[in-house]
Amino acid sequence: MKKVKRRTVSVLVLIAVIAAGLGLYIIRFAVSGDDWAGFASNGNAFSGGRLQEGKIVDRNGVILLDITGGEYSYAQDETVRRATLHAVGDRDGNIGTSAIKMFASELLGYNPITGIYSFDGDGGTLQLTIDSQLNAAAYNALAGRSGTVAVADYTTGEILCMVSTPSFDPENPPEISSDDTSGVYLNRFLSSSFTPGSIYKLVTLAAAIENIDDLFQRDFSCSGSMQVGEDNIVCTRAHGEMKIEDALAMSCNCVFAQLALELGSATMAEYAGEYGLTSAVNVDGIGTAAGRYDLAPEGSVDLAWSGVGQYNDLVNPAAMLRFVSAIANSGKAVELTQVDSFSIFNGSKRIMRSSTAEKISQMMDYCVSYTYGEENFPGLQLRAKSGTAEVGGGREPNAWFVGFLEDEEHPLAFVVLIENGGWGSTAAGSVANQVLQAAVN
Repeated sequence: MKKVKRRTVSVLVLIAVIAAGLGLYIIRFAVSGDDWAGFASNGNAFSGGRLQEGKIVDRNGVILLDITGGEYSYAQDETVRRATLHAVGDRDGNIGTSAIKMFASELLGYNPITGIYSFDGDGGTLQLTIDSQLNAAAYNALAGRSGTVAVADYTTGEILCMVSTPSFDPENPPEISSDDTSGVYLNRFLSSSFTPGSIYKLVTLAAAIENIDDLFQRDFSCSGSMQVGEDNIVCTRAHGEMKIEDALAMSCNCVFAQLALELGSATMAEYAGEYGLTSAVNVDGIGTAAGRYDLAPEGSVDLAWSGVGQYNDLVNPAAMLRFVSAIANSGKAVELTQVDSFSIFNGSKRIMRSSTAEKISQMMDYCVSYTYGEENFPGLQLRAKSGTAEVGGGREPNAWFVGFLEDEEHPLAFVVLIENGGWGSTAAGSVANQVLQAAVN
């Protein structure tokens, strides 16, 4: 009798273990089934490392890539192919953040019931949020220079334009040597961080608005340079007496260096972190390159330069786009997305007080009217900040232009970066105007 009881208990334990294992498998299948289907070793989905079926289209249904039986057919227009290369991907999967690499299960048409089997055998269709013609306009505006241009709807987080250069025609890929340093496979919008220069003054400004009570009553002065210890902060010219609004519009290094010294390293780092500028930003499961803000000694020239966007400051373009989108969106950052079906899951997070966002927005409007010239952006309700970031080594500075349109019909935020492009307001500002005109018109 005891033997029968022991056997019964053993069988029940075995059944419980099998049930637990089956339950664990079901849970893992539900959570990770799409990853298993899209794994490159899946012989039913890949051959020689290449995806076998699937289609990628832009927000208007324009075919960017059609994969049938392992044959890749890209968009008909060569400029569109070059402009969407980093979003779509190349045949050999060299662009790690591309749709081909990141969304293989969606391209295969995976679902938990039938797996990757489809009755027509054509796989799935992945619709991106980007507009291929807007991408082409951005690619042309960059005119062969290395950099990135991105435009997003700041109310939804949908990325309408995401261009990275240098690029190439995926239908006719060039021979690229292993020691190539151009970074042609790198999506600069997602996977790089750069010295920000004066666009970082928006971060210093936000921290100052919330921590320096008399900021808007104070009179600032710039003689063209400012001594910090045994070192100097230099400006492009002597700006004289001014209020904080003029200091931003004239991009006065001395004023923003002074603000950084008053705020201190800890406060500056806190705000950079809160705005998502020192960590990776998540874009549809893709982690961007992280930015950087180093804690410099209190009272040091390094701390002063950090408030100007120099020293060791680094910013990822996607994170900067999210930041200026939050300014446009009353302090709420909507997470960025490049896949149409993912946009419904996009959440938002308040990263800035609405009153702070409104003050910065008005000051960015003043930057355009006072410094950049509204006539250079005809018909655009533009609010912007430029940056000319010194990178050393005898190279030209990086040119930045970031901002948004105060336009309910076109709620667009943007970021333009041209590596070693020169003056931000002219070089990057011209590119921004061309792209935004295309977006609006």
